[in-house]
Amino acid sequence: MNTSIIFNNAKMVLRDGVLDGSLAVQYGMIADISSTATAQPAVDMEGDYLLPGLIEMHTDNLEKHLIPRPGVEWPSALSALIAHDVQMMGSGITTVYDSIFVGEYMRGNGRKALLKRSIQANHEGRDQGFLRAEHFLHLRCELADEHTLSLFSEHADDPLLKLVSVMDHTPGQRQWSDLSKWRLYHSDKKWTDEDAARVIAERTEAQRLYAEPNRQAIVAMAHERNIPLASHDDTTLEHVEESIESGVSICEFPTTMEAARAIKERGLTVAMGAPNVVRGGSHSGNVSALDLAAEGLLDALSSDYAPKSLIHGAFLLHQKVGLPLPEAIATVSTNLADVLGLNDRGELAVGKRADLVQVRIFQDVPVVRGVWREGRRVI
Repeated sequence: MNTSIIFNNAKMVLRDGVLDGSLAVQYGMIADISSTATAQPAVDMEGDYLLPGLIEMHTDNLEKHLIPRPGVEWPSALSALIAHDVQMMGSGITTVYDSIFVGEYMRGNGRKALLKRSIQANHEGRDQGFLRAEHFLHLRCELADEHTLSLFSEHADDPLLKLVSVMDHTPGQRQWSDLSKWRLYHSDKKWTDEDAARVIAERTEAQRLYAEPNRQAIVAMAHERNIPLASHDDTTLEHVEESIESGVSICEFPTTMEAARAIKERGLTVAMGAPNVVRGGSHSGNVSALDLAAEGLLDALSSDYAPKSLIHGAFLLHQKVGLPLPEAIATVSTNLADVLGLNDRGELAVGKRADLVQVRIFQDVPVVRGVWREGRRVI
């Protein structure tokens, strides 16, 4: 690790403003921030933005590397993780919560087999020093599955587990309130109307049998271990009340303005998908993240399935919605550090970790030009 490094001619995005000047790093920590340049040898930022390293709390991008094509499972989970890690770092993400599926929401989905391989690869990559970003585990638990609780129990005490979310993908509610969108999402399966009706009936029955017992047990286990909890796809006021009852601190991807407003009023964190921002709307036909931001109802972004969207989404909140740049960047850094208890990072401030991203805007698109983790250049 470099013991010292200075960045000159930087446009630094701080928690409360943007400052042109220099930033000094010593022993992997931010040692000084100044509005004047230093005469010492320094890295010239050429007027580019200098941001805190981005924090990704929910990415299933690892899954794409493990199953690069339908029916193709990559032989080495570690090599898949390393490829995923490089992609995250190239997107300016220095802290990654790998969101790994626990349970299934479709028969034969195949995700159960990936659970242990993904977790084992995370430990191997970390132990061997192969990873450029810092990776933690986010176990997202499908409540309407009979095996979810036993699978979660196997990994509940993993030291890398830093976030648990509960979700329910039963068609006809939450994310899939619009069944036509659900049918479109599964169009590759070539279902007849009778096939679709059978699947809906199966999933509805599984929800009736398993969702509530699983929710109560998993929530209790997370609280016992002081692991933050997130909900998923809150749609109605009843869903929000259920999240509050469960002790949730983060509500991921609320699907309606009504739910997002209730979440915000209760003091919880509203997190939306950055792809929703970049694309200008939800692929499921749900509420627009840009609309939530315009109403002051958006706290955090997640790249979800597209790592490149995280930094782009943050700058679009500034460009399209008019959020001050520090507030927009906070949705992918400071706000997440605060709610996840990452007190050592997430902002450019003296005493914080020197996780840094150099960004230049080209044709309104943020281009990552350099990434440092704890003062060491990795991209």
